[in-house]
Parts: sequence; structure tokens; C-alpha cells
Amino acid sequence: MLQPETQDEADTAGPQRAAAINHTSAAGGEDRAPPGEPPIEEPPPIEESMVEKVAALIDNARTYAEAEFGFQRTRVALTGRNLASALAFVVLALVLLHIAIIALAVGFVIALAPFVTIWGAIAIVVGVLLCGTGLFLWRAVVKVRRVAAMFDNANAKPGPRETSAA
Repeated sequence: MLQPETQDEADTAGPQRAAAINHTSAAGGEDRAPPGEPPIEEPPPIEESMVEKVAALIDNARTYAEAEFGFQRTRVALTGRNLASALAFVVLALVLLHIAIIALAVGFVIALAPFVTIWGAIAIVVGVLLCGTGLFLWRAVVKVRRVAAMFDNANAKPGPRETSAA
């Protein structure tokens, strides 16, 4: 916007110049041509080149990837902390369960002592606990063998979806 610095310069600039100045300031500061002159054409908007668009896309993708990586890293750290505390609680629960089973075994020994001697009560309780342990170990071995058979290709039998090529 071309405006003279003082009022004296506006008076000496001529009537058309003063009209253009007054028209410009009255129109809210927009540059418009004075009456009688062709309108001032604005230059066409500059479009970004394809290279600039691809560069902006790559920059946006990099920013997104960094944000996603940061989010996933935080998520894994939070999951790790929660799993660690959950594992600690499970270990504590198992310790308390072990103590409770020991107390129950001692209680059985004390309860059986009047009927059979103290050594007989200990033998009965230990025998029952060993039988239970053997039963649980046998079931665990059966389950492990079943899982191993699922991954053993030599003994694999074709399932309902698989057909043999014979």
C-alpha cells in the first residue's frame, strides 16, 4: 500500500493519487485500483510442485511413524510393568497356597494321630500327598505328549481339511 507519510505530500500527489489512497484506506486496507484505471490483477496462487508434495508426505509419514513408535514403546513399557507386578502377585499367592497346604497337612497329621500313631498319621498324609503329586505329574506328561504330537511332522495324520497325495 503506497501512502504518503504526511498530509502535505498527499495534497501535492494529485487528485487521482489522493483518491486512490482514500479508496484504499476506506476499503479496509485492500489494494484496489483508483476509478478509471484497470483493476490490479492478483498473481495466480502458487501451486506446490509434485516434489514438494511428496516431500511433505514423507515428512508427515516420518512424523506419524515416530509418534506411533513412541506410543507403542510406552504401551510395551506399561504392559511390562503390569505383567511384572501381576507375576509378583501370582508368586505371592502360590507361596501362601504352599503354606496353607503345609498347614493342612500338619492338621491332618494332628487329627489322625489319636486314631493311628503319630508315625502312622505322618505316613498316611505323606502317602496321600505323594499319590496326588503322582496323579498331577502323570496328567502333565499326557498333556505335554499331546502338544508334542501336534508339532511332530513324522506322526502327523491328515486332518479333515488335509488330503493325502497318495
